[in-house]
Amino acid sequence: MSKEEIVVQLLNVFRQYGYDGTSLSQISQVIGLSKASLYHHFPGGKEEMATAALDYLDSWLEANILKLLRNSDAPPFERLKAMLENVELVFDQGRKPCLWAVLTLEGGSDRFHTQIKQTLSRWIEAIAVVLQEIGIDAEQAKYQSEDAIVRIQGSLVLARGLDNTDLFNRTIKELATQFLQISCV
Repeated sequence: MSKEEIVVQLLNVFRQYGYDGTSLSQISQVIGLSKASLYHHFPGGKEEMATAALDYLDSWLEANILKLLRNSDAPPFERLKAMLENVELVFDQGRKPCLWAVLTLEGGSDRFHTQIKQTLSRWIEAIAVVLQEIGIDAEQAKYQSEDAIVRIQGSLVLARGLDNTDLFNRTIKELATQFLQISCV
């Protein structure tokens, strides 16, 4: 098993159980590697594993969300629509929780706070830039970008808490409609 495959599995374990709720024994059992093998790949232990999962998610966001939003060759609405389609993919239509939310909501989230804050800030900024291209002033674009992330993250929490992915899917469709309306103004 490659290190990237291990990291993808770690991402799913931490999404499911959080950092505080995940033990090395549990990680070993789920991934199918001994603790010694895990320490071979991640000498810094569980914290290094969680950081690797966050780094993987950050790289995914860069390649599959931010790069799309920055592609000035595509019309703004198409970039926003592509972003939402990829958001649906990464969160499996609301079936997979958000690692950033899981780690942020835990009591021990301070160890990952800076990385999560930077990642979410980059995402908000990238949306805001696209909205500014449409003609929305900078302050309103930032507000609408933050609102979009709040709606996405909130719908993921509700989808998981209520065991109802329709909430997430409805939010994505409503955001697509909102972005289309903004684009047509």
